[in-house]
Amino acid sequence: MSFFARITAAYSRLLSWLLVASVAVLIIPVSLQIFSRYTALIPSYIWTEEMARFLFIWMVMIGAMVGIREGTHFEVDIWPRLGARGAALLKIVSSLFVLGFAFVFVWWGFEFTRFAWKRFSELAELPLWLIHVAWPLTGLTWILFQGEHLWRAIGVLHSGGDERTTA
Repeated sequence: MSFFARITAAYSRLLSWLLVASVAVLIIPVSLQIFSRYTALIPSYIWTEEMARFLFIWMVMIGAMVGIREGTHFEVDIWPRLGARGAALLKIVSSLFVLGFAFVFVWWGFEFTRFAWKRFSELAELPLWLIHVAWPLTGLTWILFQGEHLWRAIGVLHSGGDERTTA
């Protein structure tokens, strides 16, 4: 395994743990919202809705990053069984589309983050760039992971792989 592959694998494991953590932490403000609506034991906390929304955004974005790494995010199996070269060619084409979306996320994500740089959320008074930065970070991560998939597919085309795989 190359150094680059080890780095991306470690980053993927970190993202998987962050995904688990974001789901676990999301349970707290959502539970507080539910209990405060139906019982008088807990006062109604308005900040919990905003915190849940922020955590949900990060959970979705981290999930999208992990999905790209695992090759499950933008994949649809409609092709018949292809040879290694056919599957690699199909992977290259699909990778180019995913990379196009990734560059959109990076470009407009930086603009989105810059727009929110000096703004704060109304209720929790959190800096909004902490939420907006999820978009360019997702795009950069997609470029990293999809670039790795693209590199492998080009390697299969270059080596002329004979084995049969599915696209």
